[in-house]
Amino acid sequence: MTEFAAKCKSIWPGFGIATITGMAALFLSEHYGAPAMLFALLLGMAISFLYQADGVCKCGIDFTASTLLRAGVVLLGLRIALGDLVVLGWQTAAMLAFAIFSTIVLGVVMAKSVGMQKRFGALTGGSVAICGASAALAISTILPAGKNHERDTLLTVIGVTAMSTIAMIVYPIIAGQLNMNDTEAGIFLGGTIHDVAQVVGAGYSVSEDAGDMATLTKLVRVAMLLPVVMIMMVIVKRAHSSVQDLDGEMPKLPVFLVGFVALMLLNSFVTLPEVVIDSGSQISRFFLVVSITAIGMKSNLGKLAEVGMLPIVLIVTETLWIALLILGYLFLS
Repeated sequence: MTEFAAKCKSIWPGFGIATITGMAALFLSEHYGAPAMLFALLLGMAISFLYQADGVCKCGIDFTASTLLRAGVVLLGLRIALGDLVVLGWQTAAMLAFAIFSTIVLGVVMAKSVGMQKRFGALTGGSVAICGASAALAISTILPAGKNHERDTLLTVIGVTAMSTIAMIVYPIIAGQLNMNDTEAGIFLGGTIHDVAQVVGAGYSVSEDAGDMATLTKLVRVAMLLPVVMIMMVIVKRAHSSVQDLDGEMPKLPVFLVGFVALMLLNSFVTLPEVVIDSGSQISRFFLVVSITAIGMKSNLGKLAEVGMLPIVLIVTETLWIALLILGYLFLS
């Protein structure tokens, strides 16, 4: 048996279990209207004994939680075109950039002030500011792999998914109470809700025009993933040798980031068929759901319980901060 065949044989059991569980999460999401990411996490955590037992599934679960995750992030590039920035306008794009970076800074400062690791604040701030669970997964791959790395990623995904679901219900009501027009409502919803699916649901619950503007605004936030990850990598590399809470192996420039940029540029300068973009987006979503299932399978509920309420407070505060910033911008403009 060749080395490649042996590798595939070792990966298949865990990969197969994670894939089937992820498909179950998608089925439940479509029939009950809850986020697929949340179902994937819960189902994965329910069968975490398959990973903890250190049996035949472990290698495949590790592969799914890392390699498949990176493939899903790469395909996110097909959702974004540089022309989106032009359509939205430089003032709104600049405000979104400020909101994103200030939210990340807030997360880092708050995490340090309450005795948590600064990288956890960067992880939660980035996920709240950019695109929820997808951003959390992408950012976690470039942070040093310390002893609580996987726990922190799981906590962040759970927190931002829950807040995004609440925002999808509450924020359209707020937009209505404040008498926002469709453009204002779209910018508010797309600029504040964490996950893309929840932005779409909230936007089109207001109107078709609001849904279009919300989706466009959200895609501009997703485009910020690249500069945020690059800046974080530079900061981490400079601080790694001297800052004590950045323990773990120092990451190198991830190949998945190069792929993300390549697809984004391709979508910006080449008119791709709609079926290619739609298919890439659906495959990306499937990969991310399956990889989150694997991350749930790698979780340890005992370690999650040890953390307490501080991560929740951190994520809620970041969520309120970016919402107030966007509301302030809309009223001032």
